[in-house]
Amino acid sequence: MKLKLGIPAGSLQEATLELFRKSGYNISVQSRSYVPSIDDEEIECLLIRAQEMARYVSNGVLDAGLTGYDWVVETGADVVEVAELRFSKVSRRPVRWVLCVPEDSPVRSVQDLQGKRIATEAVGLTTQFLKNNGVDALVEFSWGATEVKPPKLADAIVEVTETGSSLKANKLRIVAEVLQSTTRFIANRESYKNEWTKHKIDNIVLMLRATMAAEGKVGLMMNVQQNNLDNVLKILPALQNPTVSHLSNKDWLAVSTIIEESAVRCLIPQLKATGACGIVEYPISKIID
Repeated sequence: MKLKLGIPAGSLQEATLELFRKSGYNISVQSRSYVPSIDDEEIECLLIRAQEMARYVSNGVLDAGLTGYDWVVETGADVVEVAELRFSKVSRRPVRWVLCVPEDSPVRSVQDLQGKRIATEAVGLTTQFLKNNGVDALVEFSWGATEVKPPKLADAIVEVTETGSSLKANKLRIVAEVLQSTTRFIANRESYKNEWTKHKIDNIVLMLRATMAAEGKVGLMMNVQQNNLDNVLKILPALQNPTVSHLSNKDWLAVSTIIEESAVRCLIPQLKATGACGIVEYPISKIID
């Protein structure tokens, strides 16, 4: 059997390929090809736009794929959300769909857009958002460059943003947040009922999550005299309790833990001053709870 797996083309593509690489799956994309190769004979990959991924997974063309929660909602696709994977093209923060108007627009609230024209790529999201707020407006599909459409081609837009820099560059002001979205690993409902397919999907998700959990973390090992142990443990942060084991010399102990990499530069001098020695920092590639 083979798992038919959708890889999101476009803005999420490189971040997705890098996450898979760190997780042990090497995916190679050839120029102008939409069928990447992968070093797992049980997986068949296909590059699909994130906007279309949920639809193809829902109708069984794909067994599973990665896409944004926003596109699952936008298409109304009936899929299994196997896992939330908080990564995007820029950061680990959720992306936001926001309702924007020009900085000098008199619009101050969603209700001020009654009867107005709104441009967006996410017509379904926007229409439902306006309905929930009791607003009747004309929602038009935007084929791109949505930020430049107000005020001549639209009174407002609903656009996705991570940093807000593009909105500021186009002199747009956020009126309301429509939706927050993160990347999801989704599966076809019938495929996920199959024992082999479910096992394969769950194993992939396990490795992806383990890789993401390890980001920004490092391991620390050190030797500590028995009488200094309590003082070392007081200053030593850890994902769980540090591991302490006896050395051949009964007066000495080996201590190991996992910490945030950003804390290392301050922590190591403190550990040294508290009596720890033989301190070794080492990289962490995966953490599995």
